[in-house]
Amino acid sequence: MKKMLLVKTLIITVFIVALIQTGCQKAPSPEELKASLEIVDVETKWVKKYYQPWPSKLTLVPAISFRIKNLTEKAIRHMSFEAVFRFIDDTETLGEGFLPGLPGGSIPPGEMSDVILLKCRLGVEGKSINHFRNSPHWKTAFVKLFIRSKGSRFILIGEWEVSRKIDFKEPEPYPPKKEKKLTSY
Repeated sequence: MKKMLLVKTLIITVFIVALIQTGCQKAPSPEELKASLEIVDVETKWVKKYYQPWPSKLTLVPAISFRIKNLTEKAIRHMSFEAVFRFIDDTETLGEGFLPGLPGGSIPPGEMSDVILLKCRLGVEGKSINHFRNSPHWKTAFVKLFIRSKGSRFILIGEWEVSRKIDFKEPEPYPPKKEKKLTSY
């Protein structure tokens, strides 16, 4: 009976310590979160969501890629990212891209994360890359990047114009088949 009481007490103690260590930490303030990291290697572009060669159909979506540099003395472990895309002069968003955690695990002090790519779920449809370059529906887009860590609310980190760079190359068309000449003997 005493062993059972000791085991129960030990389990409850471990549970309370684990709860205090994980759930009772204060969420970082917006200022603390912004001061703990730096956004580097930012690139905005349009990427392929869907492509079919025949009949020609290409859907491009805006995207942002970046890396996080840890400016603190501790490893950054828990972080979520959200990118909100919209066209210029539109009040409604085009769509969002969301990543619930850090790719590649935690970021040690002074180190950088792997490249993080957030793509919009919706985009613009066309027939080819040349079709996009001349399309009035392919307007200038902007992206707002938000970050959340350890239970904080999402905090705006920055806003960028999405470049007109298209990160997709259409495959070369097949060369025409050469007809074999029949020779008679």
